[in-house]
Amino acid sequence: MPSAPKPSLRGADIVAQALAHAGMRTVFTLSGNHIMALFDAALDTGLRLIHVRHEAAAVHMADAWGRLTGEPGVALVTGGPGHTNAVAALYTALAAESPLVLLSGHVASDEVGRGGFQEVRQAEMAAPVAKASWTARSVADLGRDIAAAVRIAKSGRPGPVHVSLPVDLQEARVASDAVARPAAQEFSPTAAPLSDRGADGVLAALAAAARPLILAGPALCDAPGRALLDRLAEATGVPAVGMEGPRGLNDTTLGAFAEVLARADLLVLLGKPFDYALRFGGAPQIDPACRFVVVDPDHTMIGRSARAVGDRLLGSAIADSRAAAETLIARTAARRNIPDAWFEEVQDAVRYRPPAWQSTHSQRDGAVHPLEFCRAIQSIVEQRPNAVLVCEGGEIGQWPQATLNPPRRLINGIAGSIGAAIPFGIAARLADPQALVVVVMGDGAFGFHMTEFDTAVRYGAPFVVVLGNDAGWNAEHQIQLREYGRARAHGCELLPTRYDQVVVALGGHGELVTGAADLGPAVERAIASGKPACVNVMIERVPAPIIRRALSSLAVTG
Repeated sequence: MPSAPKPSLRGADIVAQALAHAGMRTVFTLSGNHIMALFDAALDTGLRLIHVRHEAAAVHMADAWGRLTGEPGVALVTGGPGHTNAVAALYTALAAESPLVLLSGHVASDEVGRGGFQEVRQAEMAAPVAKASWTARSVADLGRDIAAAVRIAKSGRPGPVHVSLPVDLQEARVASDAVARPAAQEFSPTAAPLSDRGADGVLAALAAAARPLILAGPALCDAPGRALLDRLAEATGVPAVGMEGPRGLNDTTLGAFAEVLARADLLVLLGKPFDYALRFGGAPQIDPACRFVVVDPDHTMIGRSARAVGDRLLGSAIADSRAAAETLIARTAARRNIPDAWFEEVQDAVRYRPPAWQSTHSQRDGAVHPLEFCRAIQSIVEQRPNAVLVCEGGEIGQWPQATLNPPRRLINGIAGSIGAAIPFGIAARLADPQALVVVVMGDGAFGFHMTEFDTAVRYGAPFVVVLGNDAGWNAEHQIQLREYGRARAHGCELLPTRYDQVVVALGGHGELVTGAADLGPAVERAIASGKPACVNVMIERVPAPIIRRALSSLAVTG
């Protein structure tokens, strides 16, 4: 009597089951020929597919998911042009140190190099903007491919990982007992703790300095990370400052921090890359006599710092930022002998905002100054403990970063890219269905992913975009004014489009605001609508602030 056939699984089922096993049941995706087997497998595995309107939006949503939850988000796109659309968004996640996994469909293995449909060298294309990038080779090992991607995304400096999945591997079947099923620990990040000896060395260097600072990178700039930095500052008596903004020392979140940084005699870089944001360690932004200690999960970053500062490097250690901070706290028996005056000076600089900002208002009718704009939504985002504030790049995004202190926030990050804010807002609401999500962005960036309001409507993910509309690409316009003069400012104009009406047409709620007094009530109505909403605010076109206490309060806005 013939034996019964052994049960088998498709490669697509193996991938879906591995994602579910890792707890990654929400997948941001856009359908295409090369991933339809994975769509089918999602039904039996219970994966929730959030079907977006552009592949880059899927990656941005996975990015936001990773930043808010600490667990990698998942983006799934088709091969060829779907992959190329998605790859561009990886750079934002890489610079922000955000864990995510991008899965791309791929031409069949036996068609590689033969001109297969939508064939492109996908892994090579993604490699420069990912921590790791490869093409799967074995059906039975697909689960381990997923586990490795998750582990790498979370290990060391978090970031995006790409895996291409050839369509023949997705559709091929393999006996169930031949599947290499990853164990739970294969999904876990590789730990890199700071040794007690290394921690004691860092603490000794801090204690010996008169004006030390601890500078942390983007991985410690989420809500738990900032709370950890506060604990570290309290334990050591040393100011601990997170840096995640693309404007470096001109980051408006940091107030007049640049002024005290120039006086520091020791900088401990806790996962903070040595880069443009520190003006590459040059004077006058950093004292030529300032010394450095580098604690970083990446040996190449330590090498970069060592080459830049030479004998000013007092010590270094390879360690994860969060684990290192916890070890430093544990090894600190009491506050170090750092003068309280220095701690308070740094705090005062970071908190500094020009007094004139409290009364600044628009200089023309029918437009709102960005500071009026921020004052109108301040209580809305600061007095709701479940709020998430999303700040787009460009000029308008700098004002809320300077003036608002929400429980949680997402910004464009070190990459300095624009266009991610709408996908960020949708993903934030999906990650926390009870959250109030407010997105502040400009009209230029709104055009990148405005059709994702359709996605938000389909999946019942209400959020509110408060749109600063100055009918132009203001960041570039300001560069033209500064560098070339008003007579040569051109090519950066847009129309004063009724984006609120666009959102209504897509099934959402829309409001038009032309006066500051109307803005707060309009936002409250948008929240009460229970729909994805756009409050279209006509704003005065002004440059983003550069905060310097040495300048007059008027100069900082111009």
